[in-house]
Amino acid sequence: MRIVMGSDHAGFELKEHLRGLVGSLGHEVIDVGTYSAAAVDYPDFAEAVGKALIAKEAPRAILICGSGVGASVAANKLPGIRAGLCHDTYAAHQGVEHDDMNVLVLGSRVVGVALAEDLVRVYLGAVYSHEERHQRRLNKVIALEKKYGCHD
Repeated sequence: MRIVMGSDHAGFELKEHLRGLVGSLGHEVIDVGTYSAAAVDYPDFAEAVGKALIAKEAPRAILICGSGVGASVAANKLPGIRAGLCHDTYAAHQGVEHDDMNVLVLGSRVVGVALAEDLVRVYLGAVYSHEERHQRRLNKVIALEKKYGCHD
């Protein structure tokens, strides 16, 4: 599977580490930056990740900033993006299985490297269930995007 990865400066080091892990798991990585620890603005990289998913360059992404909150908020402004900030493995797989989460957001100043690795493995291994109750709820989320102008 192709996986888009992006981060701001606070998430750069963790992104670089996880990029190697994702590749070692057999996935192709599309790295949309940042490419150094120089200060940048997280919304720019949340947008780059979201645009790559919207363009169908990949079905899923991993996005990292210091807390994960800002990147999550910004990514969720893009239509079709369902970004979830996860600090535990249950949320990382349940977000995909029940909510069709397509962006795993991590806070590099919140989770350690070992937990981040576990979260990525669980996220990438999870599959959306397509159960009627989950699809019904997802359809309501999509309807909210349409209702409030997030879609054409």
